[in-house]
Amino acid sequence: MKLLVSACLLGINCRYCGTGCKNELVCSLTEHHQLIPVCPEQLGGMSTPRIPSEIVSERVINQIGEDVTNAFQKGAEETLRIAKLLDCSAAVLKSRSPSCGYGEIYDGSFTGTKIVGNGVTAELLFQNDFAIYNEDNCNALRNMK
Repeated sequence: MKLLVSACLLGINCRYCGTGCKNELVCSLTEHHQLIPVCPEQLGGMSTPRIPSEIVSERVINQIGEDVTNAFQKGAEETLRIAKLLDCSAAVLKSRSPSCGYGEIYDGSFTGTKIVGNGVTAELLFQNDFAIYNEDNCNALRNMK
């Protein structure tokens, strides 16, 4: 099975802070699946490193108050295009990210407070019927084909 995966979870240095966050459980999925790395924020034209962003009232605002919603939307659309083009069956996305978070994201106050919600890319993939996992629950994929 082909899985779309947040590139940072594979150790690629694409996070806002310029690092990756390699997750061994996610990397181990290569034993059973083909992993397709993506960084929606880079696909949307954002640099690495970049100013941290959070979702505020359906807009994505960076920590200095700039509206970066368009870049996040473009990245989400490109990620969906890749997922469809390569016939991915599901996605493993970085939890709490304003792009990739699924079910829980930061509240927009830049204080680390979490709320129920989805990142821009996660929401678009969900609306297009992709099963979405994160680094904490992707073990369920190990035995799927």
